[in-house]
Amino acid sequence: MAVLGIVLAVIIILAVWMAASYNGFVRLRNKSEEAFSAMDVSLKKRYDLIPNLVETVKGYAKHERGTLEAVIAARNKAAGATTAEQRIAGDSALNGALRSLYAVAEGYPELKANTNFNELMGQLSRVEEEIAGSRRYYNGVVNKYNTKVEMFPGVILANLFGFRRKPLYEVNSEEERENVKVSF
Repeated sequence: MAVLGIVLAVIIILAVWMAASYNGFVRLRNKSEEAFSAMDVSLKKRYDLIPNLVETVKGYAKHERGTLEAVIAARNKAAGATTAEQRIAGDSALNGALRSLYAVAEGYPELKANTNFNELMGQLSRVEEEIAGSRRYYNGVVNKYNTKVEMFPGVILANLFGFRRKPLYEVNSEEERENVKVSF
């Protein structure tokens, strides 16, 4: 009788642990999806600003067609991404294209003096700050989730219920890792 009570207690404790662990996985997965969604809102704002910025630059930098087309192509690829991995890769390509656009703008003093261009750049700068904050939050939540997925004994439940690692939002290209060169 005492052995049956002990076995029953162990089963109950194990069931409570499994339920709590499963709920923890679900909570972290949902928080990571919420964080990505919040970042997606900021990315959408950025995607909406880019055509206006390109049109403004187009008026001054007529000979930079390739750069402008590369920015629009990168924007469309990033905006059309359907998975987190595709969005992260597309955003990395867009960052590189935008760096080229900023470099083009440096070569046109009359463009840099344009009020519309300066306003768009200010808006883009604020959106970039939002995106950076959202990335930090997303990466923090995903790091907790990934840690839980990989650590024992959670790895057992993660494999049992199909919880998989999520990608961190990282700087992917060497170009993005380089310091920005500013010259006066």
